[in-house]
Amino acid sequence: MPKPTPGTEPAADPPAARPRVQQIGVASGHSRVYQAGRDLTVHETVLPATALRPVTEVDAPPATVNVPGHQQVFVGRDDELAALRTALSASRPVVVAAVHGLGGIGKSTLAARYAAAHAGVFNPVWWITADTPTGIRAGLAALAAALQPELAAALPLKALAERATAWLAGHEGWLLVLDDVTRPSDVTPLLARTLTGRVLITSRLGQGWHPLGAQVQRLDVLAEAEALDLLTRIAGPSAPWTPEEGATELVEELGGLPLAIEQAGAYLRQNRLTPRAYLGLLTAYPAEMLDQPAESGDARRTVARVWRLTLDRLADVPPAVDLLRVLAWYAPESVPRDVLDGLAEPPRLQRALGALAAYNMITLDGPGIVVHRLVQAIARTPDPADPHRQAPDIEAARTLAIALLDRAHPAEPDAPESWARWRALLPHIDAAFDRTSPETDTVEAQRLLRATGFFLNGQGAVDRSLTYLKRCLAAALRLHEADHPVVLNARAGLAYAYWTAEDLRQAIPLMEHNLAEEERILGADHPNTLTSRNNLASAYQLAGDLGRAIPLFERTLADRERLLGADHPGTLTSRSNLAGACQLAGDLDRAIPLFERTLADRERSAGADHPDTLASRNNLAHALETAGDLRRAIPLLERTLADRERVLGPDHPDTLASRNNLAGAYRSAGDLGRAIPLFERTMADYERVLGPDHPGTLASRNNLAAAYRSAGDPGRAIPLHERTLADRERVLGPDHPDTLTSRNNLAYAFESAGEPGRAIPLLERTLADRERVLGPDHPHTLASRNNLAYVYQFVDAGRAVPLYERTMAEQERVLGSGHPDTLATRNNLAGAYQLAGDPGRAISLYERTLADRERVLGSDHPATLISRNNLAFAYRSTGHADRAIPLYERALADCERLLGADHPTTVIVRDNLTWATAQATPEPGPPATE
Repeated sequence: MPKPTPGTEPAADPPAARPRVQQIGVASGHSRVYQAGRDLTVHETVLPATALRPVTEVDAPPATVNVPGHQQVFVGRDDELAALRTALSASRPVVVAAVHGLGGIGKSTLAARYAAAHAGVFNPVWWITADTPTGIRAGLAALAAALQPELAAALPLKALAERATAWLAGHEGWLLVLDDVTRPSDVTPLLARTLTGRVLITSRLGQGWHPLGAQVQRLDVLAEAEALDLLTRIAGPSAPWTPEEGATELVEELGGLPLAIEQAGAYLRQNRLTPRAYLGLLTAYPAEMLDQPAESGDARRTVARVWRLTLDRLADVPPAVDLLRVLAWYAPESVPRDVLDGLAEPPRLQRALGALAAYNMITLDGPGIVVHRLVQAIARTPDPADPHRQAPDIEAARTLAIALLDRAHPAEPDAPESWARWRALLPHIDAAFDRTSPETDTVEAQRLLRATGFFLNGQGAVDRSLTYLKRCLAAALRLHEADHPVVLNARAGLAYAYWTAEDLRQAIPLMEHNLAEEERILGADHPNTLTSRNNLASAYQLAGDLGRAIPLFERTLADRERLLGADHPGTLTSRSNLAGACQLAGDLDRAIPLFERTLADRERSAGADHPDTLASRNNLAHALETAGDLRRAIPLLERTLADRERVLGPDHPDTLASRNNLAGAYRSAGDLGRAIPLFERTMADYERVLGPDHPGTLASRNNLAAAYRSAGDPGRAIPLHERTLADRERVLGPDHPDTLTSRNNLAYAFESAGEPGRAIPLLERTLADRERVLGPDHPHTLASRNNLAYVYQFVDAGRAVPLYERTMAEQERVLGSGHPDTLATRNNLAGAYQLAGDPGRAISLYERTLADRERVLGSDHPATLISRNNLAFAYRSTGHADRAIPLYERALADCERLLGADHPTTVIVRDNLTWATAQATPEPGPPATE
């Protein structure tokens, strides 16, 4: 809103050509001039006797008001006006209220609104532009002239100001507005003498008013609705745009600052532009737009010029303007104060912060600093005509702002205790890099990009992580030679981010290239080379290429044992990774001993409570669970959870993972009574500790939904799957592997609820997306093909069998004939043959699958038990009860021994044996598919 312009004030006397003496005399209503020598002229003004009567006898003429009148556009501020009314209605002889805030915030407009509304309550209501002591004297002199017009030409300005001050001291019922006071000391002499009445002060300065007994009120920006109202009113009722055309975005970018909104509204009205068009101009040319009024506007009252005056006032606090330029590169939200440590000596730094806060250029909110977004925009935009905005100074501030953030961030982005600090810094890191060109990135910027990329990656913000790590690599290549270790590390970091995003088409070639470069530059035995070899093996594993992953893990393990020793943490990590790859390959006979050895070595070298030791115990338990040995797995998971709660605390992410894993083992054991409450508690803890959008929270929600599905509760399972899918699409993106998994799981929940019509389109879409995103040979893609065939078999067996056959052939080619996924598809294909009325091929395939599972997984594996039940069912369906019953009996005995009498698989096998023994038909069917 524009700053009100007060009424005309008496001009100072012009200098005379030669000395003059003005003598005031009192006569009977006329004036004479006396000549005294050649060069002395004496003026004598004759006034009525009543003119110089005591001021206590002078009454103010009715409606003595000089409040600025251009206030037709005023919105909101109801609470602020009410606060002023309360402050100025106190029952004291003199009441002072001081309204302070950022230049352009609407202080003068609020004061004028209040004063105009109370012109019938107070008399006089007098407005003084009080930015200088001279202005205050001029305003008081004008008041004296308004009270007694006959004195205007008779008394000098100083005498008039003195008479007005005396009048205020001798009367009550008046309101004096002192607008734009620069410092409290300028008005202290006046307020010391005005013993009655009401004084309303506006100032950019927020400190120093309490000694004057003032009620201090800080004025803030407009709320969004008020800002939109102001913009619309100023732009005019015939504005050729709707709020949908960028008005909301514009007032948000202007930060609700009334002066900026009025400036924009007048520009829109004059140029017939939409808010979105103005926003585009503001983004591209911030300095010009914030310093450019409409043709009808006051060129002195633009945002840029108003704030330049404030910075002029801060010129005697040298670090203040420098500090503001640094803060301009951060986000318009709380900046931790300690980010600025070292910028200046502590006393000078605190003085600068205090001065900026006193003039409302920043807000100090306890441990943080907040700067209005438009103050930032102007402070970081060069203007050759503004001494505070010279290009070299702004460039230096940008470099320093990023260097301060690089110094302020925690060293370990994966440490949970550092996450709160990272989250406090992240908006400012984002803002600093959003506002700078990659070509200006320094060594400090490159380091900050890398660290931030790794933090974001650990938080599941994969796309943002990739953005940072791509820019990090570009900076490294620009700042260093191609063979420099910094470049190799930057490339490795980007490849790692692609790997965590499961974008293996990008990750694997980048990892292969970087490994070759490290072997050439650093040597095959360098620790970084060994790490890169380990990471490449992990990428091969994730791609399902265990034929390349396992030999590379084996080589890395051998090299680390040779170079680092058998007990080095890197060696133990390699052994654990090799065990995990063997587990995925279905080679549990090799995986479990490797996990056991790693656990024993970590207990011996690092101690039983070391986090790595606890991770090894968790990994061994998971392998035992995969092997179907739940009687060993569950106690190990329970011990790991108890130890993590004791060592790391109940809210540590590793503890939450242990709780989730234990719940999963209970579910595998069919103990949903313990699984579901534990999943529910874990999900609540994830949401509380990590937030509702963290990947761990989303995974926990997915697992709880699956447990509800296992319990036959689609009413709770389906909404939770739908919510998880929607959140993953929003947080991770529609193509992220976890999002595709959620879509697959929702489809499976629809199928379990008897809704194949809703399941099939989702499965078809998931398969197409996985083929596009992950490739046709990725294990997840092959699993999608199997899942789609499974649902087809219940509605269209003619489509199911060919899809199963294709999937099995591809899994044999990609994963191998003995891989657990290949065996699961072979089991499902046998079931499809049986449903299609081809028992001969079904039995042959069931027999082969059982034999392979006994060989690969062992005779006690849950999948082997399922195969035994399914083969028995096929024998029974063809009338061979004599072959079916012994197989059912063995399967039941094994299920009761391994899974327990109440496990769902045990119950199914027991029912099947009962029906086979009784020669009952039809039979309910096995858990035929996986």
